[in-house]
Amino acid sequence: MIYVFKTSVDSPAKFDSAKTLLDKLLPHAEWNFDLEDCDNILRIDSDLEISESLLQNDIFDCVELE
Repeated sequence: MIYVFKTSVDSPAKFDSAKTLLDKLLPHAEWNFDLEDCDNILRIDSDLEISESLLQNDIFDCVELE
């Protein structure tokens, strides 16, 4: 399933920190950021259910888009 989140990842430094976190949290999922989008979109393709609460962290904020 594809999940789409609006995020606060708006710089290369934040991306690097987010990448480290997401690689740990979602080792079997595919994900990417669209930092050219005004909402700094994070797309996750995963067989597991992904929620905002799973992604809560001190590195970036995110809100699921529907």
